[in-house]
Amino acid sequence: MRTYLPLLLLTAAVSAQATTVDLVHPTSATHVTTRDATLDATPRKAADGGELVAVTFKPSAAPSLVIAPAQGTWAWQPDGTLRLRLQNGMPWPVTLIVDIASGEKHLKTVVGLPPGPPQTLSVTLKATSPRAFGMQVGPPMPFDDGKDKRLVATAVDGAVDAGAITSVTLSMPQPGAAQTLLFGTLDTVAGDGDLRKAYTGIVDRYGQYTRATWPEKIDSDAALKERAALPAGAKDAAAASPGLDRFGGRLDRPALKVTGFFHTQKQGDRWWLVTPEGHAFFSLGVNAVNLTDARTYVQGREFMFLDPGVDHGTFSGVADSRSDQGSQRDNGMNHGRWWDIYSQNVSRSLGNDFASAWRKRSVDRLRSWRFNTLGNWSDPAFATDHRIAYTVPILIKGDFNTVSTGYDYWGRMPDPFDPRFLKATQAAVANASKGVTDDPWLLGYFADNELAWAGQGPQGRWALAVGSLAQGPESPAKQAFLAYLKKTHGDAASFAKAWGVNVTTWDQVAAKGFKAPDPSEAHPAVAADNIAFLRLFADQYFRTVAQTLKKADPHHLFLGGRLAVRTPEVEQASAAYADVTSINTYTDVPEHGFDVAAFRKMDKPVMITEFHFGSADRGPFGNGVAAVGSEEERGKAYARFVDAAVASGVIVGTHWFQYIDQPVTGRVLDGENSHIGLVGITDIPFKDFTRAVTDTNARVGGGSGGAR
Repeated sequence: MRTYLPLLLLTAAVSAQATTVDLVHPTSATHVTTRDATLDATPRKAADGGELVAVTFKPSAAPSLVIAPAQGTWAWQPDGTLRLRLQNGMPWPVTLIVDIASGEKHLKTVVGLPPGPPQTLSVTLKATSPRAFGMQVGPPMPFDDGKDKRLVATAVDGAVDAGAITSVTLSMPQPGAAQTLLFGTLDTVAGDGDLRKAYTGIVDRYGQYTRATWPEKIDSDAALKERAALPAGAKDAAAASPGLDRFGGRLDRPALKVTGFFHTQKQGDRWWLVTPEGHAFFSLGVNAVNLTDARTYVQGREFMFLDPGVDHGTFSGVADSRSDQGSQRDNGMNHGRWWDIYSQNVSRSLGNDFASAWRKRSVDRLRSWRFNTLGNWSDPAFATDHRIAYTVPILIKGDFNTVSTGYDYWGRMPDPFDPRFLKATQAAVANASKGVTDDPWLLGYFADNELAWAGQGPQGRWALAVGSLAQGPESPAKQAFLAYLKKTHGDAASFAKAWGVNVTTWDQVAAKGFKAPDPSEAHPAVAADNIAFLRLFADQYFRTVAQTLKKADPHHLFLGGRLAVRTPEVEQASAAYADVTSINTYTDVPEHGFDVAAFRKMDKPVMITEFHFGSADRGPFGNGVAAVGSEEERGKAYARFVDAAVASGVIVGTHWFQYIDQPVTGRVLDGENSHIGLVGITDIPFKDFTRAVTDTNARVGGGSGGAR
């Protein structure tokens, strides 16, 4: 139901510079409409001495309060900010949608309004996001600016003509029960100072978030050194592995084949990795155990750091992450001077010559927590430690043709039909395998990482086929697809009929810009041909890598391509050519991230090479791809995931992403800034989480004990 309130409800003072609307002491300049909401115009005294009026949003699809000028439009400054005094009248958080309109144009934001005293909501009059400030998740709201509680909208979408504002709508998304909010004054101010203030001074000299506290937070070099040191007994726990062979293989299970290198073997209904000494091994790994993984850009956002003028010396440098990759889209601060926060903190605890000491301490920690593998992106220098298995990436780079799927988060797909791809693969394999082909501690090799095997949306499965056909006749991928189509359909007329396209010659299909139709019931050949080509493409990629790798290093495992976005055809090709298919999935349990039954049917082993559970209660603003509510829940989620992996019968390992928390202000690579680590940016372990992880790993990986 829609209710029209008297025009004398609100006061509006309109100018080309600013607008003030007072919901408590009204005159006739503003028009208010409610939809499935009621406004109680009786002023209520707020805790801060001000006055507010209550609006109750009823249970419905989108109850709302619309504020508009009684005549004409409001003329606001294009670079200005809307401010609204408000308070949550409920004892729980509520969601408020703010929609600023100028005719058909809209600027929208969604904010979480916590219970508590009155605060000021600020919304910039132009689109913004944490990405514009170089990070994926913005600072928690509200914050205390020393004078007031500020709730700044850090994510605003759309665009309006600020000189012709027609309305401001405040609504809720389908509340299940009546929700009451209290409102005071709505006004506008020039500039985006409120937004900038939200990001100002948020990082201290240790890289920690300044506006919160948590158990592992420190305030001095002495505290950092004490908290980062190995606890008593950790070295003994790392050295002693009762019930395990020296590689971490289980002595309590029947012996398997001895080859002198890690390999795979099925025993009964379960697949295993097998140590060089012939014992069952479940790979419990950690990704990115690396000193340089926590760099963050400083240049252009010095105001975010409490000591922006400090010279970080050897812990500073210059980089440029700009590219056309999806990871850089809308990333506003992605080049210039960076600060290596983590390395500087490690040096504070271990001294100037810290790298080797850090590697030793890191392995001691991992072994005491009952991990047995260094996952991808870890420091190559660990290869000489010979206390823990490690992995090596094969990163294939070159001037070969590439294909866009529209997703392209880490870049376009390599064209494996291009002869230059084979040469690039040979070079990458030679580089990756140099000096390690005879090392029994090497678990195996990964090829590339999270390639764009598919696109997004309902037709995303076909994106690689569509992208290949859209290329010109010089594209090796297109040539391969055309050869298949000609062999399958014969003449162009038969192809045109099968696909429902208006072509009369193969040259029309070969031309650059050919637009493939979506699969349909009327033309099932489109899907059938796409599927066949996707398998040809994936086979060519995995066969090329597998054959090249086995020629250079016949002893070690090919651990697949660390698949993220993918299709069934890619999984089938990986299972056919790789020793183990590696999958990165961020789900509550593995079977919600990939088709376990399909791999049981193919009778092939799988390794989960990225997973994690993050929370937002230890400094960094993000809680990862798979979020949980608290630090305590992270340990429970870890146990649930790993236990399910073991129970699957086809999963032979799980690798946590990642060792270190990401920087508060976002990593150099793409601005990720989540609490997902085993240790913080200060290199201080999260004690409760690592205790829970140790218990799970000891149960799954065999052996006993472990430092807490």
